Amino acid sequence: MIMSCTVADVFRPGEKTRALAYDIAVIIAGSLLIALSAQLKVLLPFSPVPITGQTFAVLILGALLGARRGALCALAYITQGAIGLPVFAAALGPAALLGPTAGYLIGFVPAAYITGKLAEKRWDRRVTTTILAMLLGNIVIYVFGVAWLTCLTNIKTAILTGLCPFVIGDIFKILAAAAILPTAWKLLEKLIPPFPPNEAP
Repeated sequence: MIMSCTVADVFRPGEKTRALAYDIAVIIAGSLLIALSAQLKVLLPFSPVPITGQTFAVLILGALLGARRGALCALAYITQGAIGLPVFAAALGPAALLGPTAGYLIGFVPAAYITGKLAEKRWDRRVTTTILAMLLGNIVIYVFGVAWLTCLTNIKTAILTGLCPFVIGDIFKILAAAAILPTAWKLLEKLIPPFPPNEAP
């Protein structure tokens, strides 16, 4: 029987050296996916924070890879931007870590960790718990992002420009994740039987 916590664990080699290489590979690939999703952006004339695909990428990676690898993907992405690679949506280079989007960037790490931890508890096996896991991860990103924006402006401006414009889009991202993840597990159950019970809290 395959005893796996996340989708990534299904394909993880058992031998230690190969497993380590696998983990490094998926973390690097995940960080590059976040970087790519940052380039899918829409600039808003009334907000210093662009609409991007990063939130979706970060939360999906957390769910697919688990807490530690998901958080390391986000941390690797931030590190890439910090050393000057053109991966940030704000196009400010390392200065983005002090700009209006800095809180959201930092929030990616705990958001991926929390979503990944819930996935390890099999919250990603059912639609309802997947929605809850993604919602919690999204809230973490909002908390960090709005808190930092408040330091640069004020709480009202931070909410109006850093939260309200993104809620509807993020709802669609959460629903998309809720459709993708349980479906992926159902396919894996068919392709790699016997499979661990489809449990959720």
